[in-house]
Amino acid sequence: MAAASSPNSLLQNPNFQSKSSFLKNPNSNPESLPTPISKKSLSISCTAVSSPSPPLVAKPHQDRILNFAAGPATLPETVILKAQSELFNWRGSGMSIMEMSHRGKEFLSVIQKAESDLRELLKIPEDYEVLFLQGGATTQFASVPLNLCNPGDPVDYVVTGSWGDKAFKEALKYCKPNLIWTGKSEKYTKIPSFDALEQNPDAKYLHICANETIHGVEFKNYPVPKGKDTILIADMSSNFCSKPVDVSKFGIIYAGAQKNVGPSGVTIVIIKKDLIGRAQAITPVMLDYKIHAENKSLYNTPPCFAIYMCGLVFEHLLEQGGLEKIEKKNIKKAGILYDAIDGSGGFYRCPVEKSVRSLMNVPFTLERSDLEAEFIKEAAKEGMVQLKGHRSVGGVRASIYNAMPLDGVEKLVSFMKSFQAKHV
Repeated sequence: MAAASSPNSLLQNPNFQSKSSFLKNPNSNPESLPTPISKKSLSISCTAVSSPSPPLVAKPHQDRILNFAAGPATLPETVILKAQSELFNWRGSGMSIMEMSHRGKEFLSVIQKAESDLRELLKIPEDYEVLFLQGGATTQFASVPLNLCNPGDPVDYVVTGSWGDKAFKEALKYCKPNLIWTGKSEKYTKIPSFDALEQNPDAKYLHICANETIHGVEFKNYPVPKGKDTILIADMSSNFCSKPVDVSKFGIIYAGAQKNVGPSGVTIVIIKKDLIGRAQAITPVMLDYKIHAENKSLYNTPPCFAIYMCGLVFEHLLEQGGLEKIEKKNIKKAGILYDAIDGSGGFYRCPVEKSVRSLMNVPFTLERSDLEAEFIKEAAKEGMVQLKGHRSVGGVRASIYNAMPLDGVEKLVSFMKSFQAKHV
């Protein structure tokens, strides 16, 4: 067995590199980059196991592109850098967050703080459960009716885009959904007047998709169920934590994380506690809200790293002043982009009705459709990627979630103007 190295033997090793010099270049390998040092420069200190992560040293925007993808989407740079600094040894635990037991005290502190910060961000009432689940929001298309309905129960769906349509079709398998409004005939460019909705007073729930990622249609306010016992349910995947929401108006809010609050792999469900425990007998154990609530989202191994990343994002949003401040930033970014489209004299066109345009996903077309491929190609050369519209609708789409910086939107607008000048 090799003897332990003493401080003096380390000093005599020409390959030794001090911690401070390594932090200046976190991508370097201390064993492959020899850095001779003298005895005078050695500083030995004891570090507590619970010590915070080292300060971030990389510069914002360094070697980064502007990612306008609809999801997985861009994440806050400070969050990625913090995760990088903690990746190898999470806060002195001696292991990565990806290695630790989901039932150990270290990860329990992570998921509990993530929930606490999310509750603070959204002001979630105490009579609501917060669940961190797997399967994406698409799994919730089945989970919702399975947990709330019997096979013959009526429910109402308002379909304002592709995701609402998918949710409706999945519900057909488990209950009796009624399509009370669809925007399909108008290519999903508007939201109906709530007073005109012919709701079923006996419906178990009214389901909406709060923001349609593909078509760029967003609810600015929410319908009120007319049935005495009808609850409102919303898929908020693509505008979750982009603005304040009165959670008490909903029975269930669910959202895939990979738009605004984390990487793919975790879905957040906020559900009123008195709705738990009603699942159909055929409900798979992994889709039963009661199982997950009783086990605090730890019934099986959860997506630990994705939950950890969400927790870092929640911290970041709180540090910025909460969702009221975030919404103001999002309104400003979207305003700049929509103004550029509307002010282009028709060269760029957004088909969505102005009153319900999304702050998160901005679809537009070019007057000359033959230029769209060139637009996307030239934008990529300028470091702006994932601007191609969804394959079902074509055109261009810029997703400008919370983490997209203002200067990113400004750079896109500047490019749009220069591109137009070259082709008029």
